[in-house]
Amino acid sequence: MFRPVLCQLPRWCAVLLAAAVASHSAWAAWPDDKPIEVVVGFAPGGGTDLMARKLLPFVQKRLGGKAQFIVVNKPGASGEILTTYVAKARPDGYTLAVVNLPGFLYAPMTRKTQYQPDDLQLVARVVDDPTVLVARADGPLRSLQTVVGVSKQSPSSVSAGHNGDGSNGDLALELFQNAAHVRLTPVAYKGTGQQKTDLLGGHLQLATISAGEALDLKSGGTAVQVITQFTGKRSKALPDVPTAAESGYAVQMSSERGFAAPRGTEPVIVERLEKAIAESLKDPEFIATATSDAPVLAYLPGAQWQKSLEGNRKLLHAIAEKRPHQ
Repeated sequence: MFRPVLCQLPRWCAVLLAAAVASHSAWAAWPDDKPIEVVVGFAPGGGTDLMARKLLPFVQKRLGGKAQFIVVNKPGASGEILTTYVAKARPDGYTLAVVNLPGFLYAPMTRKTQYQPDDLQLVARVVDDPTVLVARADGPLRSLQTVVGVSKQSPSSVSAGHNGDGSNGDLALELFQNAAHVRLTPVAYKGTGQQKTDLLGGHLQLATISAGEALDLKSGGTAVQVITQFTGKRSKALPDVPTAAESGYAVQMSSERGFAAPRGTEPVIVERLEKAIAESLKDPEFIATATSDAPVLAYLPGAQWQKSLEGNRKLLHAIAEKRPHQ
C-alpha cells in the first residue's frame, strides 16, 4: 500500500524544488530586468511628488546595477486610486507606492474603499511633516487670531484649501474648527500646486499644506506667510512660526510620507529597499538638494513605522466617528 506513495515522493520533491527555483528566479534578477514604477497619489509639484523625485535617484544609485525608478502620478479619491492600484499589483518589487498618512489609514474608516491598509506592506517612512496654515503675505489674514475673529463674525466666510478628504490638511482643519468653535469653508484640491495657484490668484484665502511644502514656496520667492503650525512644539523647519497651541488651540496633525509595497513582496526585496532608502537619507548630497524635506526627515524602517501607527488609528477613529460616512 505504501509503495505508490513512496514512488511519488521524488516527483513531489522535484515539483517543490522547481517551484522554489522559480520563486528565487523571480526576484533574483530584481531590480535589473525592468524599471520600478513608483506611484504618487497627488498631482506633480506637491510635497509628496517632490520628495519622491528628489530621493529616488539616490536610492537607485545604492541599489546599483540597472535599477531604474519611474514616478507615476495617479491623483484623485484622496489617494485611493494610487493605493488600490499598488495593492492589486504583482508583489514582485516593480510597483511601489508613496503613501501619505493620515489619508492611507483614514479613508477606509469613513467609506467603502477598494483597499485595506493591510493590503500594503510598509517599507520605510521618510518624513513626518507638520501641517501648516498659509495665507497670502499681502492679505488680511496674517495670524490665527485674525482667522478666528473673522470666522466668528462671519461664519463660513473664510475659504481654506486642503489636498482631499482624509488628508492631513482636511483633518487639521476639522480639528481646528472644533477647537476654535468656528466654521470655515474647506475646499478640496488634488495637490498643493493647485492650492498655491488659487491662493496667489486670490481665489482661496488659506492653504493647508505641510511645513516642507511651505518651505518650498518661500524659497521660491512666493509671497506667502505661514500663520500657524498644527504641532505640539515648533518644528525645526519653521522655528519662527507659532503653533496653534500657543494661540490656545491644541491641534496636532502631520503628514507622514514614505514607501510601501504590495503585501507578499519578497522580504529580500523589502530589506534591500529599506537599506537603500536609509542610506540615501544620510547622503550629504541628498540633504543639500532636499532643502524643504531635510528639516522634517524622520526615517523609520517599515516594521517600526507600522508599530507607530496604533496611536494614529485611535485619533483617526475618533474623528471618523463624528463625520458622516459615505
